[in-house]
Amino acid sequence: MDLLSSSFCHKGFFNIIRFTPQMAANPDHRRRRMRRSFIPKTTRSPPKGFSPRPPMSQTRNRKKDRAYSEEKSEQETLKYDKPIVPDPPIQRSDVISIRRTKNSCISEEVEREIFAGDRSAMVFFEKVEEESDVEFPSRNARVSTIDHDFDDEKEITSISTDEGESTQIISINHITGLNSTNGIITEEEQSIGNDKITDPATINGDNVDDKETNEITSKPVISTEHSFGVEEVEDSVHGVITDEEQSIEEDSNLVDEKINNGSASVPFISIKDHNDENISCELTPTDEKDIVEISTNGVASTLVNNIEHVVTIEAEVLSQDVIYDEQAIEDDDGMVYEKLEFDSEAHRKMIEKLTEEKLSNGIKLFVYPEVVRPNQVIEVFFNRQASNLMNEPDVLIKGAFNDWKWKPFTERLQKSNLKGDWWTCKVHILNEAYKMDFVFFNGRTIYDNNGSNDYFLTVEGGIDVLEFENFLVEEKKRKLEEFALKRVERERKAEELSREEQENIGIREDRGIAKSEVAKKWEDLTKVIEHGHAQISVDNLWYIESITSIKSEDRIRLFYNRYLRPLSHSEAIWLHGGHNNWTDGLSIVVRLFPFESIDGDWWYADVILPNRTLVLDWVLADGPPGSAKVYDNNNRKDFHAIIQNSISKEKFCAEIEEEIYKRLQEERKLKEADIRIKTARSAQMKLEMKEKTMKTFLFSQRHILYTEPPDVQAGNTVTVFYNSSATVLSGKPDVWFRCSFNHWTHQNGPLSPLKMVPTGDGSLVKASVEVPLDAYMMDFVFSEREDGGIYDNKNEMDYHIPVSGGTSKEPPMNIVHVAVEMAPIAKVGGLGDVVTSHSRAIQELGHNVEVILPKYDCMINNVSDLIYYQSFGWGGTDIKVWLGKVEGLSVYFLEPQNGMFSTGCIYGCGNDGQRFSFFCHAALEFLHQKGAQPDILHCHDWSSAPVAWLFKEHYRHHGLGNARVIFTIHNLEFGAGCIGKAMLHADKATTVSRKYSEEISGNSAIAPHLQKFHGIVNGIDPDIWDPYNDTFIPMAYTSNSLVEGKQAAKESLQRKLGLKISSDYPMVGIITRLTHQKGIHLIMHAIRKTLDGNGQVVLLGSSPDHRIQNDFSNLASQLHSSHAGQVRLCLAYDEPLSHLIYAGSDFILVPSIFEPCGLTQLVAMRYGSIPIVHKTGGLHDTVFDVDHDIERAEKQGLKPNGFSFDRADAIGVDYALNRAFAAWFNDRSWIKSLSKLVMEQDWSWNRPALDYLELYHAARKL
Repeated sequence: MDLLSSSFCHKGFFNIIRFTPQMAANPDHRRRRMRRSFIPKTTRSPPKGFSPRPPMSQTRNRKKDRAYSEEKSEQETLKYDKPIVPDPPIQRSDVISIRRTKNSCISEEVEREIFAGDRSAMVFFEKVEEESDVEFPSRNARVSTIDHDFDDEKEITSISTDEGESTQIISINHITGLNSTNGIITEEEQSIGNDKITDPATINGDNVDDKETNEITSKPVISTEHSFGVEEVEDSVHGVITDEEQSIEEDSNLVDEKINNGSASVPFISIKDHNDENISCELTPTDEKDIVEISTNGVASTLVNNIEHVVTIEAEVLSQDVIYDEQAIEDDDGMVYEKLEFDSEAHRKMIEKLTEEKLSNGIKLFVYPEVVRPNQVIEVFFNRQASNLMNEPDVLIKGAFNDWKWKPFTERLQKSNLKGDWWTCKVHILNEAYKMDFVFFNGRTIYDNNGSNDYFLTVEGGIDVLEFENFLVEEKKRKLEEFALKRVERERKAEELSREEQENIGIREDRGIAKSEVAKKWEDLTKVIEHGHAQISVDNLWYIESITSIKSEDRIRLFYNRYLRPLSHSEAIWLHGGHNNWTDGLSIVVRLFPFESIDGDWWYADVILPNRTLVLDWVLADGPPGSAKVYDNNNRKDFHAIIQNSISKEKFCAEIEEEIYKRLQEERKLKEADIRIKTARSAQMKLEMKEKTMKTFLFSQRHILYTEPPDVQAGNTVTVFYNSSATVLSGKPDVWFRCSFNHWTHQNGPLSPLKMVPTGDGSLVKASVEVPLDAYMMDFVFSEREDGGIYDNKNEMDYHIPVSGGTSKEPPMNIVHVAVEMAPIAKVGGLGDVVTSHSRAIQELGHNVEVILPKYDCMINNVSDLIYYQSFGWGGTDIKVWLGKVEGLSVYFLEPQNGMFSTGCIYGCGNDGQRFSFFCHAALEFLHQKGAQPDILHCHDWSSAPVAWLFKEHYRHHGLGNARVIFTIHNLEFGAGCIGKAMLHADKATTVSRKYSEEISGNSAIAPHLQKFHGIVNGIDPDIWDPYNDTFIPMAYTSNSLVEGKQAAKESLQRKLGLKISSDYPMVGIITRLTHQKGIHLIMHAIRKTLDGNGQVVLLGSSPDHRIQNDFSNLASQLHSSHAGQVRLCLAYDEPLSHLIYAGSDFILVPSIFEPCGLTQLVAMRYGSIPIVHKTGGLHDTVFDVDHDIERAEKQGLKPNGFSFDRADAIGVDYALNRAFAAWFNDRSWIKSLSKLVMEQDWSWNRPALDYLELYHAARKL
């Protein structure tokens, strides 16, 4: 007896079944012409423990295969004595394959053993044959009935076709919870053919009656003859089997022919399950496979809820030895790996032998196969009894690949049937693996980690470490690119949503404005009519007639009697008119002509009425507008005529409102378009400035080192050139190069020291290194010996060069500023500007920045999204915390309920030290209770200096241990005691310029800590000081339109202040506080010197000292009288005027006696005004004299940009002013080019932000 067995197998290698809901079968269903298609395979992971065969090669020799299969069919019967359970489950929508094997049979015993406890859905078909030749239901046969009965253990289902053939379903597992089913052979005359069978009276060792001899009685003969893949399906579910030598092409052609001529009906099966639900199975022919769709006409879940992984069970018995075949399977990620298919009995014996061997040798762990290769599933065996997990009920393996760098995994081990306490699981070895690292644990806290050394397996034949590192870098790069694309898409959607929201807001606003304007127009028009100013006519003076109907035409004839009127003697009469109470002003001009009348002196004019005219307004004159001298304006009341039969009020208002709304919308769109253009241009200029600044930053250390190529690229080789003569290593015979990447955190660690080789150019030496693909920063220092000695580490800051094109990005730092000022909401001096601008610059570089500030009751209301955050108790009071946004920064406002900051001021309360010390402690307590983990705590000046020591004394070991404290001195004039204590406890300290750090280095608060003290010049906020977007100047300009922009601003300034309007005068601007620090005696001298030099001068400033204020008031009175048109002293601060002075001045004077940083000269250069400064503090660091500082500027990567003087006296001021005026009068074109140059220099926070990031990273190394 030949038997045909079929089973479901996984993922579309063979014939495919897709489970979908479908209505019950109908008689017409078979007449449908079924489409031919290829169902794409899914990406679901294969079931564990099974491996479907891949499609066979199309070049396979079929005759050899048939002969080989016939030989194999004579082999011994395979015995299954251990079920293999597939896992995990599939879902309802999965594509499942079906495979038929010719000349195969599976007995009930085998079926029960194979599928006992199995969760998969298996279907086996059995065919009873009349002849030894194999025949199957033809394509013409329609399955007419399927009957099934239930008993305790199985369901017997009989399938009959309309040709009398009978087929039994042997097994249907887990369809609506059905038990395994076994079929009965009904064709009694069926012979068993040439198959090997056992005693026909025995099934699974049990005796049966003779009448039951037609049940399946053969022992299993499993063969792979005619087991073909997708490419070679010779035996389809509803195919006709021809001669054994017939090819698949011939069979396919026959199928096509029968379907096309209508002789082949579509096989169709109708089944009822135990819930009496109709199940329809439609067998759809295609070129390469069969598609079976199963559905119900009731609740779909009745059929498919419990269907799980379906696999193919096949075996080839050649001997009792283990026979395995490596097959390709695709996993969830689309990766192809290999799985083992082997003889279960032989495999079990092999494993038992290995366990005995390992156990006798005291080995508690082994894997099978013992040679581990990539793309393979291995079995891990672990002796729990020999581990510290011996008493644990659960054993799991936790691992990863390649030194724990790739694809971590966790699998649960199962207790095996092997002797002893062996537990096992399967692990997929990845294609990219050269090593598998793992430990065992109980799922909680108990681990067996091989004595802290971890377990590992070497993967043979895989990639090596270097190949993996390159792969890992490429993988990171790919993920970064995906992340970048997703981020761009998110930003695009957010921008689109924001734009739509703004458009809706604009629509509502414009609608509201239009309604208001219409209401006002109607109110004014009503007053004209109701008060009697508008009439239909005035007897013997004027009247109107319609030329045609008023409703359909807009033309009337106006008659005017000039008798005894002001125009009675005029030769000509003109009408100057408008409508609706002059709503659009003068809009009608027409000449009147004499009208023959028996009484009076009448004149007339035909007037075309504007649209929607309710009232016509006019006056009469003796000429057209601009030339008229005599008017008749109705005694200054004008003439108003009511236009009868005009439009209704509702229509009038609606049309006017729509007209106004459209005008407003058009104006808004034009304005928004202009803003978008300017915003895009501003962003482009900022980006270009940042790139230029980065180049300047790198060039600034070129006298010490530089690289070739200058732009360091990840994955390439770079050569570093070093000039030791300009460093502490000057004169050393050797220089060693010590390098790493990513702020010394690269996974490969520091490179081995390299001895730099001479270049032949003096003391210049060089070394070359390979830059990793995942580098974003290159870090290095230099030493005199290989083992160290003297180091050049840039005053403990190290040297850093950014790397482009890498796959890794710098991780953001978490930075918290604790300050008592912040612009613009709580600003007294420059500290507030620095806190805001500095924080924004660091945040724009990708780091997380937050500010903690007292919640003053006198703050300017410029906080957005302010919300209550939390409360906490400390210092004997409750402290409310508020969170809001200031200039795009997250700011926490601390509001103690004891009223400590409800004083109406920031400074000057008499207990400022106590108030600010309380605030600093509260800020740290807030961070502690919030669970924050800042990398940097940045405090400023004496007012937040207590943060430094309070952190070290109270919070360093209580939740904030990772933080480093940075302390910045803005002005040493105040709080020297607090500054000294903060210097002691801070990890790094800065002041606002390099020169100022030198000037105060001898101070007792600073001197002991010079090794951690650095000068970093401040910057300005380019968004606040931006001549391209400044609304306080008459014309926006850039460096390309500087001449026109500054000329317009200069004329506007001269006009505003009553100065002579001329471009020939050099304009000197002075914007300052009038204090002794600012050099008030030098300011007075400079004003007179400028006037004597035929220049103009404008001063803007005031003094907190009333005596100084009075002195300048007296000076102003004198100069305004003696030099009218040349000088103006404005002794009260005026923000808009300051912008106009910066833009309109040719020179800006800053003669400070000392100046820690100074922002005036930086803003001046931003507007293209040339600075004239005293060479001190930040003025020295930012202004390079055109005659004396060429070399100093070049070392900073800059060009000279102004005039300076060394002596803080009249002689020094005269020296600088004389040279500036000489250049103005003698070489105006050079002045213009210098003005353009200073405007193009970047004095924003771009460069200081880079310096501060270096400082932060240096602090984190401590």
